[in-house]
Amino acid sequence: MKKVLILGANGQIATWVVKMLAERQDIEQTLFVRDPGKLNFTLPENAQLIVGDALNPKGLYEAIKGHDIVYANLAGELDVQAKNIVSAMAKADVKRLIFVNSLGIYQEIPGKFGVWNQNEIGKYLGPYRAAADTIEASDLDYTILRAAWLTDHDEVDFEVTKRDEPFKGTIVSRKSVGALITDIIDAPKTWSRANLGVNKPNTDGDVPVLD
Repeated sequence: MKKVLILGANGQIATWVVKMLAERQDIEQTLFVRDPGKLNFTLPENAQLIVGDALNPKGLYEAIKGHDIVYANLAGELDVQAKNIVSAMAKADVKRLIFVNSLGIYQEIPGKFGVWNQNEIGKYLGPYRAAADTIEASDLDYTILRAAWLTDHDEVDFEVTKRDEPFKGTIVSRKSVGALITDIIDAPKTWSRANLGVNKPNTDGDVPVLD
């Protein structure tokens, strides 16, 4: 039985992951949320709910211990949360981490879209870059995902770029990112210690089209 802890389980990408894993008899899901009232789905039979905050190191450790994989889909003080996660996973002797971050933390986006993205969200990216640096400096078996601008399209269509490669495309569906995360959960050696950009192929442009 594979035990998966989902931090920020009421997020929109995480919701897809929970649904994709819901019928799996070989997986136990632990859904870690700050506000259970924000869950917009029925708890699957293979899932349990924990109320907590990734800014609370003690509670985070208690949630992490005993799991095989931690998938974090958080927002806010991402730098502090990443430090807490790395520390708690080391203490609990849990190695596999999947961590959703943001495009643009390395100014890796070429052309006019890169300028647009920096103008839109550049001032918020410092804690996201710090979170990635903390994770990469650890001895965890991590995968960091830097997703393009997210859509609600009901499709799975994505490609990836590596940390030292220029980012491609402008958009990707939340379902696509969820499918990639599910693939990694299924085969945890996939993309080990990798830092990936995630986008929909053939969506290059000066700005993302989110309709």
